Amino acid sequence: MPDSPNPLQAQTYSYLGPAGTFTEAALAQVPGARGQIWRPVNNVGEAFADVVSGRSLAAMIAIENSVDGGVTATQDALASVPNLRIIGEYLVPVNFVLVARPGTTLDDVRVINAHPVAYGQCRNWLERTLPSHGHIPASSNVAAASSLLDNTQADAAIAPPGIDKHHDVVVLASEIGDNPNAVTRFVLVARGNELTAPTGADKTSLIIELPSDRSGALLDMLEQFATRGVNLSLIQSRPIGDSLGRYRFVVDADGHILDERVADALLGLRRFSPKVIFLGSYPRADQRKIEFTSRYDDGIFIEARDWLRGLIAGEPAQ
Repeated sequence: MPDSPNPLQAQTYSYLGPAGTFTEAALAQVPGARGQIWRPVNNVGEAFADVVSGRSLAAMIAIENSVDGGVTATQDALASVPNLRIIGEYLVPVNFVLVARPGTTLDDVRVINAHPVAYGQCRNWLERTLPSHGHIPASSNVAAASSLLDNTQADAAIAPPGIDKHHDVVVLASEIGDNPNAVTRFVLVARGNELTAPTGADKTSLIIELPSDRSGALLDMLEQFATRGVNLSLIQSRPIGDSLGRYRFVVDADGHILDERVADALLGLRRFSPKVIFLGSYPRADQRKIEFTSRYDDGIFIEARDWLRGLIAGEPAQ
């Protein structure tokens, strides 16, 4: 974390704390955050409140994990808090250790404190090693470890490697994650409507509501992308909450809103859906260029609009 920045010059960035979390590791990847004020918060709602109120310039939030899927608390918050934009994404490899108070052995462990996402990523190891354990959810991986020092409800905690250098805990087991290639995807969220410039390796995030609970409604939504050659790297359903059978979909589409094929897909979605939330277009963390066939080049869409304009204007057919 940056040391003693000048508060008259520095900007504040919020992240899920306390210090030492994977979220802090993601924030460390942001060039503009270096030398600024980093504010640890307890949950996604507090982080977004910081941004909406102007207390923080931006907030770093986990949104997806390669093992456990989408982070639903983040997805639901993005659907309910207006005027937020994702301006960047960052990937952090993750693994975990099991820690306990000094003097505790693995055989002593009956209850484990862990963030739900971390718990999901270690479930197979836990079921093999501690098949009768109980689970108490924690607000963060570091909070799970630090709570061991304050109460005795849990015997052990899942935490990031190196946590024993910051807290008086001992490591009972290392590399307990079920997938050694696990990665968590984080997004940097800010206020405002400015777009980042397209790079050719971009992602566009949306939240889309279906108009009704009927056969083919989801297919109609997906066709808005498929017929324009737009690949989806994420699609996850979340209940709207007003009645059974009503869902919104969190979608990541390959490309930028300034790409003609993506813009045309958004126009189709707007005609189809009662509510489309544009969360932002931003560079992909992996910098992988988006591939698509030449029939979806920008020029094809531009020529088609010019052709239609000419027909309406009565210009001679080309």
